[in-house]
Parts: sequence; structure tokens; C-alpha cells
Amino acid sequence: QVQLRESGGGSVQSGGDLSLSCIGSGHTFGKYSMGWFRQATGKEREGLVVIAIDGKTHYADSVKGRFTISQDKAKNRIYLEMNSLKPEDTAIYYCAFSIWTGFYGDSWRSPSSFGYWGQGTQVTVSS
Repeated sequence: QVQLRESGGGSVQSGGDLSLSCIGSGHTFGKYSMGWFRQATGKEREGLVVIAIDGKTHYADSVKGRFTISQDKAKNRIYLEMNSLKPEDTAIYYCAFSIWTGFYGDSWRSPSSFGYWGQGTQVTVSS
């Protein structure tokens, strides 16, 4: 049973930086595509970035150049480095795993492409 847990959320002023971490258990690292999503109040959950098993990394335009995904296989962790944060980045952030090895078009941005989720961590950016 794959289990994911995020940490590192918090509050920051506009222009600040935060790093999120997601630790996984019950799985073999490298068997899943791994991504980060967020959900703001009253909005749908949206995909931000994914590292696919096929080796490709996809970023949403809204975070490209500001957010960076990385992984540490030895620690079973993935990370999301967030720079130049904006108030509109305020949301609950989730890490997610998918059994899909690759994605067509923007399919990676759909939550339905991912079957395993963490409980989320709140990120609040004040102006």
C-alpha cells in the first residue's frame, strides 16, 4: 500500500520561498510517476509538475521558472522548491503518484491520472 506524506508548508510573504517534501512508503521508487498538485479554496485541484517514469518532466505554465521538482531515491522523497511565491499560490499542496509511465498532452494535469495522494500541506502567501 503506497502511502505519501507531505511536509514543509507554512506562511510566507509575497516574493518569498518555501520548500515542500513528500516521503513515500510501501512502494518501489521509480515504479511511479510523481507529481505535485494544489487546490485553492473554491477551485479545482490542478497539476503543477510531474516527473514521469519515461524521464520527462512537465511543468504548468503558472509555475514554470519558479517551482522546481526534484527527487531523492535513497530517501524515498520528492521535493518541490517554490521561489518568488505570489498570493495566488496560496493553496493546499499535494504530492501524488501515478502508475502511468508517460502522459499525452496535458493529461498529467488531471487528478484522475494519479491514484495515490498525500493528505496535503497548506501554503499561504500574503501580499
